[in-house]
Amino acid sequence: MFSSDLYLFYFITFFNLSMSIPTYILSQFVTAPYGKHSRSDKSETTMSPPIAWAFMESPMLWLTFLIFPFGKNYANPLAYLVISPYLIHYINRTIIYPLRLDTKASNKFPLNVAITGFIYNVLNAYIQSRYVSHYANYEDEWLWTRFGCGLFVFGFGMVVNVWADGVLLGLKRQGGGYKIPRGGLFEYVSSPNYFGEIMEWLGWALMTWSWAGLAFLVYSSSNLVPRAVSTHKWYLEKFGEDYPKNRKAIFPFLY
Repeated sequence: MFSSDLYLFYFITFFNLSMSIPTYILSQFVTAPYGKHSRSDKSETTMSPPIAWAFMESPMLWLTFLIFPFGKNYANPLAYLVISPYLIHYINRTIIYPLRLDTKASNKFPLNVAITGFIYNVLNAYIQSRYVSHYANYEDEWLWTRFGCGLFVFGFGMVVNVWADGVLLGLKRQGGGYKIPRGGLFEYVSSPNYFGEIMEWLGWALMTWSWAGLAFLVYSSSNLVPRAVSTHKWYLEKFGEDYPKNRKAIFPFLY
């Protein structure tokens, strides 16, 4: 029989997976108002972007560290090997990335978006860390083949994601308003940062070979792909004929 914990694990996993459908549909009509898509709505409660990012992403670290010791794989060094790429991503996203942001930027982060992201990350941190620390089978003969392939994809995605964030942050520091990013994958897509993050979670889904990993990939894609399309349209509207015509929104040569 399933334990109550296993019921909870699968309930949250499939809830996250099912939420990708309304998220994708809603994103066709509404783009979360932060960054390039910020609105000048003085009635909206906002917060500093660095604080918002650190707050929103933090459950992926602190909740993972709280849950991990209670898993049956806690003493297995292989569990630590699997969780390490995930933790490296969120150390960057929760600590390093907010420190790189301009604290004096005029664009503020909506409080309701930060709270929504925080809640999702609490649920997601639970299923990802619980799977790796408790439900993963490290005696599966195919585990390390999948792990190696997934780690390669994850590593590629993280390099792209961090590099693209660096390019965008560098352009902001130059001042003078938004500019057209150039070089590398920016020559092929408008949002290589989102492309890189999707590659990370594709790699994670391969590494864990789990419903939890798949739910993470599908939900992330349902959010990031429409946002990349909105960003592509934003660039086209802002820069018009000056914007490179051969660029796609998020997937090189495809979309």
